[in-house]
Amino acid sequence: DGVHNGHGALMRRTAQVAQELGAVPSAFTFDPHPQTVILGRPMPLLTSPEDRADLMRKYYGIQDVIVEPFTVPRMKQPWQGFVASTLVKDLRAGEVHTEHAVEEGDLGDGAEHGAVHVVAGHDFHFGYKGEGNPQRLQQICQELGIGCDIIPKVEMEGITVSSTYIRTLVAQGEMERANEFLGHPYTLSDRVAHGKKLGSTLGFPTVNLRLKENVLSPAKGVYATKVILENGETHLAVTNVGTRPTVNDGNQLTIEGYILDFTGDLYGQKIQMEFYKYLREERKFPSFEALTAEVMHNADQTREYFAQHP
Repeated sequence: DGVHNGHGALMRRTAQVAQELGAVPSAFTFDPHPQTVILGRPMPLLTSPEDRADLMRKYYGIQDVIVEPFTVPRMKQPWQGFVASTLVKDLRAGEVHTEHAVEEGDLGDGAEHGAVHVVAGHDFHFGYKGEGNPQRLQQICQELGIGCDIIPKVEMEGITVSSTYIRTLVAQGEMERANEFLGHPYTLSDRVAHGKKLGSTLGFPTVNLRLKENVLSPAKGVYATKVILENGETHLAVTNVGTRPTVNDGNQLTIEGYILDFTGDLYGQKIQMEFYKYLREERKFPSFEALTAEVMHNADQTREYFAQHP
């Protein structure tokens, strides 16, 4: 449901072995999250499948991200079948598609040889009722003549790196600690849509992002963030997550970034927003002037933060 330092250990090993074997470093992930199907309720995701794929490529050199629908038949698939049929046979036949650019729907042709080496975590369970485990995975890979690495758990400060722990941090707005465990900034992305033009009313340019389906929202409040444009430019931003009580938005959650030292129209562009530090809680101001003054103060805090954390 996200990409963190634990996954990073798997992907670094994947990239290393792929280079040694002349293979394509790939990652296999599901959408929707298996727990959503098994438990019958949405699983809050750290990142959308699109953002997940971008992070794997950007930080770990993964070239192909295989996003497989998790369905009831998949849930009931025997553990042996997941390895022999899906990872080896179906990948070889191109029946499981690799996604080079998930958002654009640019589907690859699948690998020519299927999986030639599998890297999994110490707690990996798969197949019907989770009967597949690391020991069984190594055993069946040996029988099929493909390599297999099991990566031990990754700990930081005596805490096991896990999505569950990181979700708690994000939901509480503890971004600096969340980013330590993620191994990268907490990131959301979207194509810029027209908002209520409040930025121009208040005198500064803003972008509005929509949370993708089932993606966890950071705690309501104001954050020091960075916005990365399609052309690769990076700008500092002050971002408000919440319901904008000063402008009476009702209960609709918005993620609105005020981009510092920027002029131009970003409408229709895909942007990425990286969260770094929680600055203050969201609150209602007596006037637009008071809100503007506070946002300018938050802008100074943001510049100061990034000057101290280049």
